[in-house]
Amino acid sequence: MSPSPAPHQSWITVTLTRASVVILLIAFSHQAVAQHSDFPLPAAHFANSIADNSESGSTPQIQPDLSGVDFALGEEAPPGTPLIQPTTIFRQDDSGSGSSSDSEPSGIMGLFDDSSSGKSKKWYEKLNVRGYAQFRFNEIVHTNEGSAPPNYPSDGSISNERNFIIRRARIAISGDVHERVYVYLQPEFASNVPNSTDSDYFLQIRDWYSDLYLTEDKVHRVRVGQSKIPYGWENLQSSSNRIPLDRGDGLNSAVRNERDIGLIYYYTPESVQELFDYIQENGLKGSGNYGMFGAGIYNGQGGSLRDRNERLHSVVRFTYPFQLANDQIFEVGVQGYNGRYVVLGAPIEPLGIGPPMIPAGTEQAGDEKGLLDQRIAASFIMYPQPIGFQAEWNVGRGPSLNDAQTEVVVRSLTGGYVMLFSKHDTENYGTYLPFIRYSHYLGGYKAFRNAPYADVRDWEVGCEWQVNKAAELTATYLFADRTNIDSQSTGQQYEKFEGNVLRLQLQINY
Repeated sequence: MSPSPAPHQSWITVTLTRASVVILLIAFSHQAVAQHSDFPLPAAHFANSIADNSESGSTPQIQPDLSGVDFALGEEAPPGTPLIQPTTIFRQDDSGSGSSSDSEPSGIMGLFDDSSSGKSKKWYEKLNVRGYAQFRFNEIVHTNEGSAPPNYPSDGSISNERNFIIRRARIAISGDVHERVYVYLQPEFASNVPNSTDSDYFLQIRDWYSDLYLTEDKVHRVRVGQSKIPYGWENLQSSSNRIPLDRGDGLNSAVRNERDIGLIYYYTPESVQELFDYIQENGLKGSGNYGMFGAGIYNGQGGSLRDRNERLHSVVRFTYPFQLANDQIFEVGVQGYNGRYVVLGAPIEPLGIGPPMIPAGTEQAGDEKGLLDQRIAASFIMYPQPIGFQAEWNVGRGPSLNDAQTEVVVRSLTGGYVMLFSKHDTENYGTYLPFIRYSHYLGGYKAFRNAPYADVRDWEVGCEWQVNKAAELTATYLFADRTNIDSQSTGQQYEKFEGNVLRLQLQINY
C-alpha cells in the first residue's frame, strides 16, 4: 500500500488543481463568448462539480450538464457530454514548465532578454533548410567573322570548350535563433578557383550573417557578416527568383558576387514589410526585404576576396514600394556607394604589341592604396500583374584599363538594362514568364585582372516555365555584342565577342 500524502502535499495539490481549472474556465468562457455570443455556459454547475470533486480528494472530472446548449450545428449535446478532456487542463512545454504570461522587454533592451530561453525550442530546432541547383547548357550558334572567342563573365560555359555546367548548387540554413536574432548561412557548392582554367565545383561561403533586431516589430535591424550589398535591385534579387539567367553587367560589375563582409543598418516600416511579404507570397519576382532604407560599411573587394587596403567602402540605399488602387505594385529606388578599390594585375601584351607586362595601377605593379570607386544608380520596377517592367541604370567613376592597355586609371562608367516581361498562370500547365531584355555597359570590370574596359550591348529573349514548385525550365537566345575580358599573356587583348548563343537551364528547388 502506498503511503498517504502529507497534509501539506494534499493542500498544495487541491489548491493547484482548483487554480488550474479556474484559469481554464475563464479562458474557455472568453473563447465561447467570442465565437458564439449567445452561448449559455452552465458556469454554476461547472464550478460546483469542480468543488465537490476537489473536496473529496479525487481528480476533477469536467463533465458539466450541457443539455440545452445550442452548438453551432443546431443540436443539443446529450447530458454528461465532456466539455474538455481532463488531460488538456494544463500542459507543460518541452522544458517541463508551463507557459509564462510575463511581458518581454520592449525596445532595444529586448536584445539582452533571455527570460524565455528555457521555455521555447532549442535554437537548432528553429532553423529552416532549403536550397536550389541550376543545371545549364549553352551552345554557340553563330559567331561573326573576326569575332573574339566567346566569353561571358557570369557563365563560364559560354565558350568554345564547354556546354554543360552546374551554375549554382546551394543550401541555405536560416531562422530566428532568438526573438531578436536571425541567422542566414548559405554555402555554394559550385564555385571555381579564381583565375583557374581547370578547376570547378569547390565549396565556398556565399552568405554568412546575422540580423540583430533592435525593436520587437523588426522595423530596425543591423546585419553583420557576409551578405549582399544593397546596391541595385536586380543584384539583391535571388538568382533562384530572377527570370534572365544572369544579371546585367551595368550594375552587377559594382560588387563581386553582389556580396561583401560588413555592417549594414536596415529600416523597414511594418507596412513595407507587409508589402514585401505580399510580393513574395504571390510569386511576383521580388528582390526580398532589404529595407526601405539601408546604410552601411563593408570591405570593398567583394565576396570571398580578402580586403587589400584597409579602407572601407560605404553604401546607402532608399527604395519605396507602393500599391495603386487597382492593386498594381511599383517600386522606385536610388542607391550609391563610395570607396577605393585595389585592382589585381596580370601580364598582357598591350594591344598585342611588345613583350608581356603588368599594367601600372595594379597591386602587382606597386599600387596598394587602390583607386577611386564610386557609383550612383536608379531603379524602377513594375511588378508583373500580369505585365511587368524593370529598368536600372548607374553612372560613376572607377578603376579601368586605359585605351593603351598599359595602366589602370580612374575612368567614367555608365550602364544598365531595361526588361519587358509578363506572368501567365495556367490551371494545369504551370506558370510562364516570357521576357525581352537589353543590357548595356561602358566601363571597367574592376573585379577582373587589369580591370579591362568593357563595351556591352546585348539583347536577350526567352521564357521561364515554372513547371511546379520544385522545377523550373528556362530557355533564352542571346545576341551577344560584348568585350572578351579574359586576360592573356600573348596575343591581342580584350576584343569584341559578337555572336548568338542558345541557353537552357533546369532549376530544381528543394
